[in-house]
Amino acid sequence: MIDMSTIPPQAELRTGSGARTARSTAGHALLTAMLIVTQFTIFIPAALLNCALRNGRRAAWAAFAIAAALAGLASAATIGTADAKLFASYIAAIVLSHALPPMLLLPLVERRQSYGELVVLMLSGAAAGLGLTEVGTRLFAGFSLYALQVEQSKAAANVMLAKYRTAGTPAEALQGLERWFGYCTTHLVASGLLLTAAVAFILSMLMVGRLEAWRTRRTGTVSGTYLFRNFALPDWLLFAFVIGGLTPLAHGFLQTVAANVLAVVIFLFIVQGFALFRFLLAAMGVGFLGALIASVFVLASGVGAILLGIAGLFDPFFDFRHLQKRKDDSHESHSD
Repeated sequence: MIDMSTIPPQAELRTGSGARTARSTAGHALLTAMLIVTQFTIFIPAALLNCALRNGRRAAWAAFAIAAALAGLASAATIGTADAKLFASYIAAIVLSHALPPMLLLPLVERRQSYGELVVLMLSGAAAGLGLTEVGTRLFAGFSLYALQVEQSKAAANVMLAKYRTAGTPAEALQGLERWFGYCTTHLVASGLLLTAAVAFILSMLMVGRLEAWRTRRTGTVSGTYLFRNFALPDWLLFAFVIGGLTPLAHGFLQTVAANVLAVVIFLFIVQGFALFRFLLAAMGVGFLGALIASVFVLASGVGAILLGIAGLFDPFFDFRHLQKRKDDSHESHSD
């Protein structure tokens, strides 16, 4: 794995004048609340972490509290409507799975913890947050949010299967699709929710790194920790891959848990393989546009994704990034 301890540390989280900090905190709180209410979750972690980097940890917690309160008021405004409980449950799920985990890990962000390890820890927090939301909806709202997600997934799968039937898909292929959709909508709904959170954490940490680099460009203290090409998963995630691989041997609830763990881990290893690919392109001097074109060609093929996943899986053993020596891994001529 790439050794993040060799990357020069940046300055501590900044604090500014009271008025400027208050305005910035309020702005970040309003932005976060809007993202929560509209369920545009992908940049919620970035908004809160950027607030912390600009104004300090206390200001970030204040922004989190204000955003959660505003989202709660939006939920209260729907009281009396048919979907009030459902809307409130979604808001709670977003706050607990997308907003709270990054806040709890702010000390690790201060210490410039490894990109990949932070994402995995945030994802673990997201899983706990979704579990807490499920318990809360059953106790206080009288329904299961997870069961509702399963029903919606099955309905969406039935719509897609109907389109395939209308298009004249061969019977054997259609049966295979029915089995696959049935398995996904029965066993892999939770992993779908976690993959959404994983994308949010990965992109948010990347954005945080870029915003911080932009602010500190003139000081020459830019860190490469949160460049995408430095995304490296912790070695212990291999044990999760092995546990997930036991899915065929398990039954019932344990099989569902193992299948979801395996799906999430495979996705993370594909992302790590993609980061390795980006690292090699940067090492060869390929700029952002060239890297984008090359990435499209690779990801357009299912074989490319499989190869990236294999590369990401074997990275802990071979440490591919250390095989390519580079003068400056955080050079700003590359944007990720």
